[in-house]
Amino acid sequence: MLKINEIKVGDYFIAENEGDQKLGVVSDINFMNHQVCINAGVPDLWYSISQIKPIPLNEKAMTNLKFTKQINPDGTVKFSKGAFRLLIPKEGDFSKMEIWYRDEHRHIQSPIFIHELQNHFKSMTNIVLSNIAY
Repeated sequence: MLKINEIKVGDYFIAENEGDQKLGVVSDINFMNHQVCINAGVPDLWYSISQIKPIPLNEKAMTNLKFTKQINPDGTVKFSKGAFRLLIPKEGDFSKMEIWYRDEHRHIQSPIFIHELQNHFKSMTNIVLSNIAY
């Protein structure tokens, strides 16, 4: 289950309302009422935490986030965007990963979602990871 304190403005989620699902970006957060405002077109709409779903991090997501993919001779796969790097053990295996930016390295031992990668990217680079193309 999502926690409101893990959500940041700019994070991508799937918003669901009465069976209608839309990809959107968080434009505002109401911590008191546990609601997020999602921009999924016009107009922005408020959703409760139970109405938004995280998007799994996978190769399609990395491509949509405009990362460049490189398959290494040892079978590991590196995705890069500028000086930011993400390394997975083999193609399609996002069960654990290493991410780094300049001198900072982080080892992640379980699958994560796009919004979590966005939050790592922001805290390491001070740049918002956005412009997703779905």
